[in-house]
Amino acid sequence: MNSSELLRLTLHTSALAGMDSRPKNLLRALAYQSEEEGAEAELLATEADFFETLNAAHATDQFVELWRKQLTQWDYSENPAWTETEPRTEERREVVLKILGLAEATGKILNSLIPVPKETGPVVISETFKPWYTPQSQQGRSWYWPAYRQLLSEKGWSETAVASLDAASDRVVERLADPTAHSAYQSKGLVVGYVQSGKTANFTGVIAKAVDSGYRLVIVLGGTLNLLRAQTQRRLDMELVGRENILRGASEYESDYADDPAWPQGKFLSHGGLPSALGGFDIVRMTTRDNDYKSLLQGIVALEFEKQEPALPLHDPRNLHRSSARLMVVKKNKSVLGKLVKDLNKIKTPLSEIPVLIIDDESDEASVNTANPNKQDSERTAINDKISELLRLLPRAQYVGYTATPFANVFIDPSDAEDIFPKDFIVSLPRPDGYMGVQDFHDLDSPIPLDDRNFANSNEKAHVRDIHLDSEEDDTALQQAMDMFVLTAAMKLYRESNGLGDRYFQHHTMLIHESVRTADHRALRGRVHKMWWSAGYTGPNGHARLRDLFEKDVAPVSRVRADGFPVPASYEDLSPYVGAAAIRIGGDDQPIVVVNGDTDIENGEADFDKRPLWKIIIGGQKLARGFTVEGLTVTYYRRRTNNASTLMQMGRWFGFRKGYQDLVRLYLGREETMGTRDIDLYEAFEAICRDEESFREQLQQYSTLVDGESQVTPAQVPPLVSQHLAWLRPASTNKMYNSRLVEIHSPGKWEEPTAYPSGTPALRHNTQLWMPILESLSSEPSRFAYHFDDEATTYHRFDALSGRISSGELLTLLRALKWDAAGRFEPHLTYLEEITLASPAKVDDWVVLAPQHSSRNKRLPVGTSSRAFSWFGRRRRRGDVFGAISEPKHRAAALRIAGALPHGGNTTIEQYVGERRGVVSLYPVVEPEHRAEFEASGRMDPSRVVMAFTFVAPATARSRDGKVVRFTTIDSKDT
Repeated sequence: MNSSELLRLTLHTSALAGMDSRPKNLLRALAYQSEEEGAEAELLATEADFFETLNAAHATDQFVELWRKQLTQWDYSENPAWTETEPRTEERREVVLKILGLAEATGKILNSLIPVPKETGPVVISETFKPWYTPQSQQGRSWYWPAYRQLLSEKGWSETAVASLDAASDRVVERLADPTAHSAYQSKGLVVGYVQSGKTANFTGVIAKAVDSGYRLVIVLGGTLNLLRAQTQRRLDMELVGRENILRGASEYESDYADDPAWPQGKFLSHGGLPSALGGFDIVRMTTRDNDYKSLLQGIVALEFEKQEPALPLHDPRNLHRSSARLMVVKKNKSVLGKLVKDLNKIKTPLSEIPVLIIDDESDEASVNTANPNKQDSERTAINDKISELLRLLPRAQYVGYTATPFANVFIDPSDAEDIFPKDFIVSLPRPDGYMGVQDFHDLDSPIPLDDRNFANSNEKAHVRDIHLDSEEDDTALQQAMDMFVLTAAMKLYRESNGLGDRYFQHHTMLIHESVRTADHRALRGRVHKMWWSAGYTGPNGHARLRDLFEKDVAPVSRVRADGFPVPASYEDLSPYVGAAAIRIGGDDQPIVVVNGDTDIENGEADFDKRPLWKIIIGGQKLARGFTVEGLTVTYYRRRTNNASTLMQMGRWFGFRKGYQDLVRLYLGREETMGTRDIDLYEAFEAICRDEESFREQLQQYSTLVDGESQVTPAQVPPLVSQHLAWLRPASTNKMYNSRLVEIHSPGKWEEPTAYPSGTPALRHNTQLWMPILESLSSEPSRFAYHFDDEATTYHRFDALSGRISSGELLTLLRALKWDAAGRFEPHLTYLEEITLASPAKVDDWVVLAPQHSSRNKRLPVGTSSRAFSWFGRRRRRGDVFGAISEPKHRAAALRIAGALPHGGNTTIEQYVGERRGVVSLYPVVEPEHRAEFEASGRMDPSRVVMAFTFVAPATARSRDGKVVRFTTIDSKDT
């Protein structure tokens, strides 16, 4: 950088620094900064120079990065005083450029270099709260949040990622009680993230902002295992507490992190001195990396809070902002929490005066009361009882739970004042950029036919490999997974040497997860150890296997999914790195690490903080929740469970995979036996993915304010939880809370009832109701096709018989249908009654479609009908409830006719489109046990046919008050 470039950068840095939290006229700010810098500075303080500099700049130039940081802060700013525009919108950016006083051409080039970030923000479901956390209230008091923000930038976080974390943590902190308020209030909330997606970063930001605001005791409940607690303690010490608060005057070698490689490397945050000596306040650690909370005995004074004004309460600002904060990371253990409760009862500082923040990591594990509330004299479970005791003791305590599996938390009785139900707020964090989650291993509702899917357009084909075993002794799939582990290790070494510059893959791991039993781990370790030393990775047999795997799997996937990272042209280019990879993994004669707490076989915990690990990890319960397996690239997974929360938490293969996402492989058990039932783990993960996405989408939908008020409160969230597989409950039975949904408004939404009866009279009744409609349809099918503009080669095509029915006729029919449980369809029927009977009506008529197969072999006459219709083979999955009945390709046409999609290029569809028109699609379903009857007779009795249907209400058929859901919630005060 030459002198002119340096001067220009200095001028713009100073000008932007003077704008604080709001934009101002740039040219005036530059002119002011250039006054004492001479003639050259004056030339550089013009818009012409700004335009020319931007025109010649690259997106990664330091000058552009300066402006990216500032524009991003303004883009993300929530409810600023200088504009009413929504954050992260073109409208917001236009206001910024106008206030800056920039010409249209300058603004255009600035936008091209720094596009408006379109990432979604956090979704908030909240009770009404009193605003107190404002930029003005924090002036002159921020210490730990700015330090943490700077550290994230230095770690390589993008400005948008930092701004997103800033915004998300604000949504949490602003809903806590004001720590300086005269009267005490105890708020309780829940933050929902993704598995291994950065929840710790969010609650670190929340803690930083909370202590800056005045919270003086922070209790982090860091999991149920020492390993998880220590991991959380280290993260907070490194990124929040800082070196000076850790040492407190001791020498570097006396630190509990003296043996941690990151300590001498300067990776722990430094404040430049003890914060209290620099105008800030200290954080006093009550726990360390190796030591959980212990009874303080004579050292109880460590928990005493100093008061500069003894006559005033601690929460008075004159005391609060001059007092040190206390931080402890404690295990969810009855004994440990009991010691804390005992010590709190001993201190002289009135507990009613202490602003407390309780962060509960993995809050659906151990924290939830799983005692049966219907049993008389039922006592709380141990951990829940201790948390409740803490909340009783500390009236100014704020409880915030963090989890990726929130279902157990929202099923808690909202009327239990001493429990942890998130009565005040639920915040759903956005999916982070670069995160590889459950969706990245599935092809949810992909319009691409199965036969046309390949490594480029199918996540399943790219990343998932099936485990099919002939016997329990069959190690074919496990051997291939180990080969893939070595091959991907070689790929990482190749990338380190070819074009990745200083990128270093510190960890490279493979996870084998088959059982939670330590005896099984002992046997598995012996088996895998023998396989490793027999694999011959540096010999001809090993190279032959790896070559075949490279050419058939790794190379074709990486060539279409490497995202610009180098890929060897042939195995010959990669083979020099294979031996180095094998040595990196097993050169110490210990290629395997067992992590299960069984100390007599645990040959070294997977401590990713103390050393680089290139190992095969065999794990059980310790790896099922919270623990991050760094560098995880290959997973061999056969563990089974009965509920979605546990299964999702076992997905250690989710996370950030920068530089090697194309190399990730999941070897997953398919169609294994669980008792008397065959299960498919891939299907199970797809089901929980749908459960999770449905939950998040509904939170998003209901978070929109109507007349300034929330559509739903946290107490009304339980009905939003769905279940897609019969045997895979959202949470374990003892964590589920019951609610009753009354009405679902679904304008322009594809709705698919699945709870059809199984009894003969009810099936016959329903079929006879639908037969006149089915027989009235066109005699020949029409071709329906929808073209997606953003996918030039993708169409939804199908043939269907068609017709129309009045809204009154359809409502009469739907009212007469029988269901396995009437309550399953009633919320939809209530909505359809409203839009049909409204004055004026919100639906005039319905188009009826009956999709037809191209093959005439799958058609059947029903009852006495002289016509044959296509039938669909489906099976029930949840008791008497079906899984999905329709096919994705059928949906776009219906959505377009109902006004929910734009023109799709098909004249057949367009002739049916109407403003107040809905669509019903009919699916005669034949279950597997009845197919033989049809094949023998060529006909089907009406009592053997399930007349399934879907519907899309007109996109214009919204409710009068704008709300989209109405329901009742069952809680203990009503029973």
